[in-house]
Amino acid sequence: MALLQIRVDEELKNKANAIFSELGIDLSTAVRMFLKKSVQEGGIPFDTKINQSTLNAILAVDKMRTISEKNGNSEMSLEEINEEIRLARRERKNRI
Repeated sequence: MALLQIRVDEELKNKANAIFSELGIDLSTAVRMFLKKSVQEGGIPFDTKINQSTLNAILAVDKMRTISEKNGNSEMSLEEINEEIRLARRERKNRI
């Protein structure tokens, strides 16, 4: 087995990782799939796609997950989240 190293822009890598994660694969698997399909077809294949709005949603969810983890509330249950919302609404109403 050979090792393949490539340099890519970090933003490009992150966007590609988001797509491949949504497809249920990692970056290395995606590159291997690309190489095998290229050899099979004798050219560059571009059959599997996610539309731009789906990609934007994936990236937004990933960003929200990162923010949630930084704030220490990534493990909250739906009931806890709803209670936080109720409390925030009550506080906002009391300020008005």
